[in-house]
Amino acid sequence: MTRYGLIGFPLSHSFSQRYFTEKFAREGITGCQYDNFPLEQISELPDLLEKYPDVRGLNVTIPYKTAVIPYLDALDPVAADIGAVNTLVIRNGRCTGYNTDAHGFRQTILQMTKAAGYTELPPGEALLLGRGGAALAVAWVFKQWNIPCRFVVRRPQLPDEIGYPDLRALDFSAMRWIINTTPVGMYPNSDDCPDLPFEQLHAQHFVCDLLYNPPETLLLQRASARGCQTQNGLDMLHAQAEKAWDIWQTS
Repeated sequence: MTRYGLIGFPLSHSFSQRYFTEKFAREGITGCQYDNFPLEQISELPDLLEKYPDVRGLNVTIPYKTAVIPYLDALDPVAADIGAVNTLVIRNGRCTGYNTDAHGFRQTILQMTKAAGYTELPPGEALLLGRGGAALAVAWVFKQWNIPCRFVVRRPQLPDEIGYPDLRALDFSAMRWIINTTPVGMYPNSDDCPDLPFEQLHAQHFVCDLLYNPPETLLLQRASARGCQTQNGLDMLHAQAEKAWDIWQTS
């Protein structure tokens, strides 16, 4: 048996186990199993790998995409540049970190712009809610397209960070992309919503919520009501999962 799985905490929101289990059945992949491994602390990772020596690959989700790095033996250059990891390859006692979130997010943005009738990304800035591992991958993708990013955080400390109270004074006409990388609005807390000035949003804005459970978060509902182009994170999940599978099979 070759084992794969997901680490994070909590994991009740995640569709990854179902996705890979269905993939194995659909594609006739035998001898593989995908499990959820909820870790209350990332320091539990070495014990997990010792307990399950047949693990060959792991996905990493909230809140360990940056915290996992000190526990790794090596980093793929892209993951090192991003500063966050969501895919692990375990071979011969060595654990190497990769980032497939960037690939998944890039595919999502290209799909959004194409669906809106654009042949290339329209100009504008990006507003990223949160600054965790997913946000770092999103910012890295936007950097490749020369799109400036600002991070919205609870306690701003860096020049490119602003607080949620500052959003009321922000000129949203300069913004094109609004990306929620936080768990706000995720099941079972589906009634939560990031505190945005929705009255400033309109059809020029692309609003993407990396959450996919529920399929339409309250953020996306409110943005859609303002005429924004909206997208949840399910397509990103699928794209990054397939990229992770390719890495597991070729590394």
